[in-house]
Amino acid sequence: DEMFGMKLRYFENAVQFVQKVKFTKPQYDIDAYLEWGACNDEMCMPPGEVTLKKSGKSPASLTPDPSEEKEEKAEDTEKATAEDVATTQTDSSTVDSIPSEGMGEAGLWRPVIQELRAMGSADNIANHSLWYILLMGFVGGLLAVAMPCIWPIIPMTVSFFLKRNKTDHKKGLKDAVTYGLSIIVIYLALGLLVTALFGSDTLNALSTNAVFNIFLFLLLVVFALSFFGWFEIKLPDRWANAVDTKASNTSGLLSIFLMAFTLVLVSFSCTAPIIGLLLVETTTSGNWVAPALGMFGFALALALPFTLFAMFPSWLKQAPKSGSWMTTIKIVLGFIELAFALKFFSVADLAYGWHLLDREVFLSLWIVIFGLLGAYLVGWLKFQEDEIGGDIRKPMPVLCIMGGLISFAFAIYMIPGLWGAPCKAVSAFAPPINTQDFNLNTKTIEARFTDYEQGMAAARAEGKPAFLDFTGFGCVNCRKMEAAVWTDPRVADKLRNDYVLISLFVDDKTPLAEPFEVTDEKGETRVLRTVGAKWSYLQSHKFGANAQPFYVVVDADGNPLTGSYSFKEDVPAFLEFVSSPLR
Repeated sequence: DEMFGMKLRYFENAVQFVQKVKFTKPQYDIDAYLEWGACNDEMCMPPGEVTLKKSGKSPASLTPDPSEEKEEKAEDTEKATAEDVATTQTDSSTVDSIPSEGMGEAGLWRPVIQELRAMGSADNIANHSLWYILLMGFVGGLLAVAMPCIWPIIPMTVSFFLKRNKTDHKKGLKDAVTYGLSIIVIYLALGLLVTALFGSDTLNALSTNAVFNIFLFLLLVVFALSFFGWFEIKLPDRWANAVDTKASNTSGLLSIFLMAFTLVLVSFSCTAPIIGLLLVETTTSGNWVAPALGMFGFALALALPFTLFAMFPSWLKQAPKSGSWMTTIKIVLGFIELAFALKFFSVADLAYGWHLLDREVFLSLWIVIFGLLGAYLVGWLKFQEDEIGGDIRKPMPVLCIMGGLISFAFAIYMIPGLWGAPCKAVSAFAPPINTQDFNLNTKTIEARFTDYEQGMAAARAEGKPAFLDFTGFGCVNCRKMEAAVWTDPRVADKLRNDYVLISLFVDDKTPLAEPFEVTDEKGETRVLRTVGAKWSYLQSHKFGANAQPFYVVVDADGNPLTGSYSFKEDVPAFLEFVSSPLR
């Protein structure tokens, strides 16, 4: 493993570890404990502890001579007496009686779980806000309206409603509104179906599941190739014909609903890639309402033109005619879907450790993709689809050329990233910088304190807030955050100058001067023996969290100043997290 610099062994399914024990006495009394830890590709759990107390008779073959047994019993009695005294002293050293070696100042250890939860988490929704998902769905719906499968249908559908109700314009308008609402209901039902099939827990798990992300990568590649014109994704024609026939033979609201359903089926070849990308993003967001909300935004944008043109028929005369511009939008979306597909392959690549898509490879592919997009928009690259609806030799419009220049500029912007430049605009999509083989960016940030009480005393003396970094020596994602986010000059400046940075390693095996007992959230009493166990208990007892990395900003009295932040390699989001308490 390149991160740990050592060979690691892993076991699939289940594994059993065996420890051989040599019995030297007729009676044995085992009092031991075992520490263990677990990680996934986003966070690590603090070391857990399993205690073992067992006594009994040793195998008969190992029973010693009776005379030796008497001597050993005498020795055991002396040892037991000494151990009883030591145990009595240790048991009396509880949390309340040894504040200097135990939990320090009571105020600094006071639980603030409710206050922290009320402030929320700075990296919620995996991190998209619900407003972002709604907006993303709405923009996707507007793009779908401009597709060749939908735009030409709008004037025909609106004219149908108005002509069917020549004598009653209000009824025609009512039918058009009902048609739009039916579209929203159909797509909203699709979003709710995704939520019902997966559930909130599964949606959270899928966001980092390697196999699922590989499937999403392949799915988006297929959608991109479809937009490029290599093939067409469509539902069986008999489905649309059957629904259309049923709509013709039905009247009232059901007829209008079936007409809307026919539109959904007929336009599937154009809307499927957009819906696919939208559902992929919302499903991996980890929020159970995201798929439904995203589809609501999509359907709302898709239904608006039908309703608005029915309300204002004169707008139809000013609307652009169908043409090659729709094909241009379709191919541009193909490039964007291809770029997003790499993001999901990156998740699987990191999970399995293939190192096929390290940061420099990812950036190289994005540079090529957006370079080709720029070449297409300025007219240097043509597709077979461009022959539909216009002369392939016709110069590209000024708007397309401007878009091409922007795409070229974006590709050039990413080139320094091949040598380690942060490239903050793509930091949320690209693999972490520690996957890069050649990196000239060697700046690192180190904590001033690795002890909570000492760091808080310094914060009080300097009049600064404290930045608590719950981390671990074996926490890979902690190193990713430090390499990809903390090295940003703006973030580094604030951590160095505006905060007292305290890193607390939950897997630090340094023994405490005196072990002490605590009661965990389950009401069970356990003994803290190491420095790491102490900081792990601090994290769970005070902040109600137990995974690393975990960041929280507190004042000199230990009160949180903002919500928490965990693993999310997003420089702008982390910069906002460290900036908000200083305002």
